[in-house]
Amino acid sequence: MTRTSEIINEAYKEERKFLLEPEAKTVCMEYDIPVTKFKVAKNEAEAVKFSKELGYPVVLKVVSPDVIHKSDVGGVIVNLKTTEDVKNAYKQILENVKKHKPKAKIVGVLIQEMAPSSTEVIVGAIKDPQFGPALMFGLGGIFVEVLKDVTFRVAPVTEDEAREMITEVKAYPLLKGYRNLPPADIETIVKIIQNTSRLVMEHQEIKELDLNPIMVYEKGAKTVDARIILE
Repeated sequence: MTRTSEIINEAYKEERKFLLEPEAKTVCMEYDIPVTKFKVAKNEAEAVKFSKELGYPVVLKVVSPDVIHKSDVGGVIVNLKTTEDVKNAYKQILENVKKHKPKAKIVGVLIQEMAPSSTEVIVGAIKDPQFGPALMFGLGGIFVEVLKDVTFRVAPVTEDEAREMITEVKAYPLLKGYRNLPPADIETIVKIIQNTSRLVMEHQEIKELDLNPIMVYEKGAKTVDARIILE
């Protein structure tokens, strides 16, 4: 059994309809979707140790089966640059979550590297009752939220279709480099779309998937946040 199948089975056993972020990122790694480096700390000492191992600056995020939207409960603190920052953030996150969701079970705190800013893209998937899994691509932030500038394809998505998805969005010129933004690594985006397509085809239990944002660099990319909802 693959690691992904184990993770999905584990979630169902715990009667969860979504994967915890470290689980979602582990699934991504199994499908060669690049993610930010991360570790899960069970206490403050581990948080400090892992932050040093990953290298500052880091981001801390709560890991809880009772919290899907981490930002809403103050469960995310970014750009931590020192041991002191990490200690304070660790305490703060636990306090914030207790205040907003007193009964939430906290599995740990995710420590992840702070990905350098760059062009942001989104890759998503949704299971359509009629067509099965469909993939979505767009540029992050305002382009998706305000302008709804996205493209869709029904999975499985071929390499040519992945390229078409990228060139079809109105914001495509930004990926070729614009003002102070360097050109983005299109080949890596193509691979991410194809690997996401393979993931949702091989695991039909996935109802929704959201890789948002993915920071794309001149060479390579890093998925900062990954969300997977199960049927």
